[in-house]
Formats: sequence, C-alpha cells, structure tokens
Amino acid sequence: MFHRCFWWSHLRIRSRDLRVFFPRGVTQMEPFLEEFFPYVYKKMKNAHENEYCRFDSQLLTLFTSSLYLAALVSSLFASTITRVFGRKWSMFLGGLTFFIGSAFNGFAQNIAMLLIGRILLGFGVGFANQSVPVYLSEMAPPNLRGAFNNGFQVAIIFGIVVATIINYFTAQLKGNIGWRISLGLACVPAMMIMIGALILPDTPNSLIERGFTEDAKKMLQSIRGTSEVDEEFQDLIDASEESKQVKHPWKNIMLPRYRPQLIMTCFIPFFQQLTGINVITFYAPVLFQTLGFGSKASLLSAMVTGIIELLCTFVSVFTVDRFGRRVLFLQGGIQMLISQIAIGVMIGVKFGTVGTGNIGKTDANLIVALICIYVAGFAWSWGPLGWLVPSEISPLEIRSAAQAINVAVNMFFTFLVAQLFLTMLCHMKFGLFFFFAVFVFIMTIFIYLMLPETKNVPIEEMNRVWKAHWFWGRFIPDEAVGVSAAEMQQKSV
Repeated sequence: MFHRCFWWSHLRIRSRDLRVFFPRGVTQMEPFLEEFFPYVYKKMKNAHENEYCRFDSQLLTLFTSSLYLAALVSSLFASTITRVFGRKWSMFLGGLTFFIGSAFNGFAQNIAMLLIGRILLGFGVGFANQSVPVYLSEMAPPNLRGAFNNGFQVAIIFGIVVATIINYFTAQLKGNIGWRISLGLACVPAMMIMIGALILPDTPNSLIERGFTEDAKKMLQSIRGTSEVDEEFQDLIDASEESKQVKHPWKNIMLPRYRPQLIMTCFIPFFQQLTGINVITFYAPVLFQTLGFGSKASLLSAMVTGIIELLCTFVSVFTVDRFGRRVLFLQGGIQMLISQIAIGVMIGVKFGTVGTGNIGKTDANLIVALICIYVAGFAWSWGPLGWLVPSEISPLEIRSAAQAINVAVNMFFTFLVAQLFLTMLCHMKFGLFFFFAVFVFIMTIFIYLMLPETKNVPIEEMNRVWKAHWFWGRFIPDEAVGVSAAEMQQKSV
C-alpha cells in the first residue's frame, strides 16, 4: 500500500518542473521565436552580437517567469485548501489547472494565450509544491523519510530529462508543429497527476486533523504494514490536539517558539534559488549556444546535463538517511563553489567584458564538464534537500503555513532570477557566476552553523532537535518537547 502511494505521489510531483517544457527548449526553437518573439529571433541571428546579450528580452523572460509569480500566489491559497480538505485534493486541483494551462499553450495563437496558459501552469505548480512534500513527509517512516522525500527531486529531474529529449526531437520538425507538440504534451503528466490524486488516500495526519480518527489509524496500520502503531498514532493524536489550539497558523508561526522553522522555511528556498542553478538548468540551451554550440547541439548538451542531474539525485536518495542532511549540504556546497568559480574564470578569459570572441572545442567541452560537476553537486544537496528539510521540520499546527511560505519564497526568488537573469548576464558578464558563488559560500556557512541534523527523527518529535541546538534552543519552551530543561541539556551533551 505504501509503495503504491509513494509511486503515484511522484507522478504528481512532476507538475513542479514540467515548466521546463518551456525554457529548456521551446524558447530556442526558431519557429516559436519567429512567431511570438521576432525581435529576439532577429537578434539571435545576428552573428556579431555581443555574446552576453544575444537573448536579452524582457518580454521573453516575462513569458518564462510569469509561472513562478503565479505559483507564489497560488501556494498561499493552497495552504488553506491543503489543511481543510486534505493533501490529495490540493494535488488534484494542481493537476487540473496544469492541464488547462498546457492546453492553452499548445493551442496558443498570440502572446496573451501563452501568458494565460503559463499563469495557469503556475497555479498548478503552486498547489503541487505546497501539498506533495508535506504528503511524502507525513506518509514516510522516519528512517526512510529522506529517501522517499528526495524522490520529489528525482521525479522533477526525470521530467526535465523527458522534456529536454522531447524538445530535442520536436525542434527538428518544420513549421509550428514542433513547439506545439512540446507545449501540448504537458497535458499527459497533468492527467497522471489528477488520476493519482483520485486513487491515493490522504495521510493519517490529515485525516486526524479533519476528525476521521478511526480511518487515520487504519491508514497508519496499512502504510506501516503492522497493527502495532499505538505509540506513533498517539503522537499524531497529541500533535493534532495541540494544533487545534492554534486558530491562526499564519499568526502563530511568527511566535518565538517557531522561530527556527520560520527562519529555515525562508532562508533555505532563498538560498536554493541563489545557488545559480537557474543559470545552468533553466537556460542551459541559451548558455550552451552562447558558448558556441549550435541550436541542436545546445539542446543535446542540456539533455546530457539533465541525465547527469537525474543520476546524481539518486545519490542523495540512497545516502540522505545514512549520512544525514548536513553532510550532503556541506559537500555539495563546496563542490558547487569551486566549479562555479572555474566556469566564471574560463568564460571571462574567453569573452572578457566586451562579450565578443570565439571559444574552441576543447575549452567548450571543459566548460560543459565543469557545468556537469556543478550540476552533480546541486543534484545531491541543495536540489532535493531544499524541499526535504523545510517539509519535515515544522509541527502539525503550522505545517501547512510553513510549507506555503517555503513555496512562496522559492517561487518569488525563482521569478526574480528568471526575470532578471538575461539582463544580469548582459550587464554583469562573466561576473554573474561569481555573484552566485558568493551566495553559495554564504549558504554553506549558514548550514554549518544553523541547521541541526534531522535524519531518523520522527516528524512529530522534531522540537527535540531544535531544543538541543546551541542557538535555536533558547526559543523552544520546555513544554514543547515534553521533557525538563535539565534532561534536554543532558541529551545534547
């Protein structure tokens, strides 16, 4: 039963990054650009254009980034729907809006239809991102929660790879049929999301929260594969009773006792989007084409990096519950920092500040190799853990609100990066890579100092981890962990 639930949940998760049907290929298809963005098309065809500014268009980036702004708004509404009606119906609504949005894009006749479809896709992304990580964290046993939740990122990257492969082949079709197929095929996973949401049961936590206590116990016994669940079930009951005392989760999350969760659900998604991964993945075809690859070669290179990201994400799945979250965060951060600086140096040497010049095959291949090293570091650290950790650290009474904040912050900064990236590349040149490298350095130090290890900790007992932390412990009252301060001090030694 549990494995069936887990498998279907991953089909739903793809809704988050099926947005990649757009920036990773469609915006590089000449018929698409000629139809909707003729200015960008003419600029791209200019062989003597500044290499840093070939694709700088606010209209094009608005098309790309409008999804994230819509996801930000919808995630706030999704918090209430997830809490009141359950996780599964929030996911179903996400799949439905994603389906409608992909249909709008596939049949688009003008910019307005493209933007409307893109915004509807954003609503679907917001609902899925808000509910799916919570669903996985609540359904998974503590000792496997990291691996199962990191499947979130596996499904995302799988969707990226599939989208890139589709874009590679449809880009070779003549006329407007190629990009319409790419955009329209997003309806397929949207249907899978809706079907999966109808089949899957809701989590025991959600059932208890909505008053279905007996159903919740049966569900807990089913997903754990044993009838001996009394202790865990009582923990869920106690957490639910405590959460009922909180009438305004959005107000209560601002209380000092929830300060660790609030800070982490704001800073982790903030840092995740400022790793610079968007430079590599969202506009990989743009970047590779700027580096001297042709249109088809750029898509092929993006496909290769996507496959590497998929394989390396599995590393996180199999190691996160063994070595913990902190080790992967720190190792991945150091790897990204070194490779990002090296990429910036090479591009700076080849194109300088003027943005003109040629890059040889050997150097281009070396840059691609460095990009793959960077992607690998992100794939087993900030990629999956950026969603896992915020979804597992909050108590039930603020969990939906905390996850909504996590998604909203993530989408807001994704929007900013997507909207400003091409302009920043045009003006900051190769310095853009150093700009993101500074944030990678800061976030690595932040994790080292501020994030305690959460592996194998039951989700309803997470306050014990915060209480034992050298800094956060001062914010957690003794009654929040059910033990005396002296006992907690002894446990932390």
